[in-house]
Amino acid sequence: MGTGKGYGKTILFGEHFVVYGLPSIVSALGAYTTADVNLLEGSGWTVSDQRPATPGYKELKHVEAMQAIANIINHLKVDIKTQRIEISFSGDLIAASGVGASAAQCTSLARALNETFNLNLDDEKINEAAYEGEKAYHGTPSGIDNTASTYGGLIWFVKNLGAGKNTIDLLQSPRKMLIVIANSGITASTAEVVADVRRLREESPEKIQKIFGAYKKLAETAKEALLEGDIATIGDLMNQNHKMLQQITVSGEINDELVKIALENGALGAKLTGTGRGGLVIGLTENAGIQEKIITIIEEKGYNAWKGTIG
Repeated sequence: MGTGKGYGKTILFGEHFVVYGLPSIVSALGAYTTADVNLLEGSGWTVSDQRPATPGYKELKHVEAMQAIANIINHLKVDIKTQRIEISFSGDLIAASGVGASAAQCTSLARALNETFNLNLDDEKINEAAYEGEKAYHGTPSGIDNTASTYGGLIWFVKNLGAGKNTIDLLQSPRKMLIVIANSGITASTAEVVADVRRLREESPEKIQKIFGAYKKLAETAKEALLEGDIATIGDLMNQNHKMLQQITVSGEINDELVKIALENGALGAKLTGTGRGGLVIGLTENAGIQEKIITIIEEKGYNAWKGTIG
């Protein structure tokens, strides 16, 4: 028997831009998915998914989840011909678009299989296995979600578009920052949204390249602000990043509505996080009182929201 954890994440800066080799900043969340693996007589594998989730999320992602499990088992060369693997997922991470639920699932499974079969994998190898699982969900994933899920903390991430390794720098901020995470309740297809951005880039290369250039400068400024704990600047940059995401068509009306609610009720900055066109929105708050206020108002509007901490 083996057990493994994979942490959720929130992208502070750079979703979608990261696919094209631009820097992104991601923070792991305290919430996690747990995988438990048991060995039984027989062959093949079975799975029980007990994770809390946005209604419809697990059903919509079922085929991708099954392929992700198969990818990881194959990548790790686990023998399923002479033994049956019983997999169960649980934990306190709410499976939803934007929180890194698929990466947390993949990472937790890689760790559980590592423990079950004494594979002696370090974090780099766990991350590689989780990335193979993520391919089932995202087609060609950036790798940022599984990296945050594996290593935790606050990470500066740059995808290597060639054959080299991705840049993974662990950042240390002098202060913990409070965020609100708001769930639209809508599950979007990451592969579909990524494909739409790629098509937009092909149709309007000059326009998109200009946005990419502005975003790169924003990300570098955001990194310095995080290292200094300058939450006012971080909030302002989050607002700018959300406008860029609107320009590349990945924000939806519901994302913009949740961003507006957060800003009108005291958030220093707010933006979609993750895929977009639904999923999650994050809002940065100066103190716990404002954090509580925003959550209360969002819930009064009929959405789910909860507390988070970054840094």
